[in-house]
Amino acid sequence: MKHSWHREWINKGRLSERKQIMKKGIIIYQSKYGATKRYAGWLRQMTDYDCVETPKAVLNKVIRYDTVILCGGIYASGIAGISFLKKNIGRLKDKKIAVFCVGAAPYDERAFEGIREHNLTGDLRGIPLYYGRGAWDVRKMRFIDRTLCTFLQKSVARKDPGTYEPWMEGLMSAAGQAGDWTDQKYLTPVLEFLKE
Repeated sequence: MKHSWHREWINKGRLSERKQIMKKGIIIYQSKYGATKRYAGWLRQMTDYDCVETPKAVLNKVIRYDTVILCGGIYASGIAGISFLKKNIGRLKDKKIAVFCVGAAPYDERAFEGIREHNLTGDLRGIPLYYGRGAWDVRKMRFIDRTLCTFLQKSVARKDPGTYEPWMEGLMSAAGQAGDWTDQKYLTPVLEFLKE
């Protein structure tokens, strides 16, 4: 009798532990120059969620969580790491999912909607998308990124400054400079979403 009670107590403990794991969330992030990694770290501290880089994310482990937050930098209108969600959304549909994207430009509603339309297609449509401003330092960029930015700045410089969109103004004001606009305040809407 004692043994069966003891076994039942252990099994209940394991079940409780499994339920706690299921209630926890995971942050999956892909960062090229560090700003997205910083946001993922802050979010981890604020939520006590587990955190893993996208290339190291294993679906069989991710599906154990109730909540999945993907953090990715924006490069050429694409959100880094979004392919993980696109590839696995069939097995993640019952999860609470959000995407937090990071870009160097100041927030602009039209540009943000363009990012949403470009990335959250098909089964990803309807997933909440949030934005945080990142950092910019040409000296730390890889050659190809630095070259693309230089070409883009030259292209924008030919336009009338009065017609600049917010991202163009940000790009031109950052020319030859470094800036870091990361701020925990950008995570507030994500935290509100997690409380729902």
